[in-house]
Amino acid sequence: MKRDDRTVGTPTREGLARVRMLVLDVDGVLTDGRITFVGATCEDPQEIKSFHVRDGLAVKWAGRMGIVTAIITARRSSGVERRAREMEVRHLTMGAEAKLSALYRLSEQEGIPLQDIAYVGDDLPDLGPMAAVGLPIAVADAAAEVKAAAAYVTERVGGDGAVREIVELLLEAQGKWRDVVEGNRGEP
Repeated sequence: MKRDDRTVGTPTREGLARVRMLVLDVDGVLTDGRITFVGATCEDPQEIKSFHVRDGLAVKWAGRMGIVTAIITARRSSGVERRAREMEVRHLTMGAEAKLSALYRLSEQEGIPLQDIAYVGDDLPDLGPMAAVGLPIAVADAAAEVKAAAAYVTERVGGDGAVREIVELLLEAQGKWRDVVEGNRGEP
């Protein structure tokens, strides 16, 4: 999709079918955006994030169906590191103050052109990567500016199945969703 062809709604089947890499933000996309600190002392708090199980399954399915999965987040968190491993995410970039630079590195490293990448964001730091990719996506509760920059805005909010919604759209357009469904029924 060209930037000037973007309208908020369901992207074209062709636009969805060409996606070879799915890049996700964490806070506000894979989580509801809340960060909770707990611990015995204020000097050594532990960070707690909640992830939706359906989003995690969907990320795993996307990777297994041939879509390169990646996370780019400005924060550092052992919880995110663990969750990325569980979801079999191929690339995890934490502490990325410049998300666009991190996206360029991933594109080059994987040999996937930017127009074949979907990026999912929710807030202003995601605008740079969203402007660079072929399929910019915002979650339903994203900032107004992020929604305006998106080719697709999910029906679900961040941390509550929005990523699952996106993966289903991608895999359906690529003719792979039925394989996921059948594979989970235990059929050959």
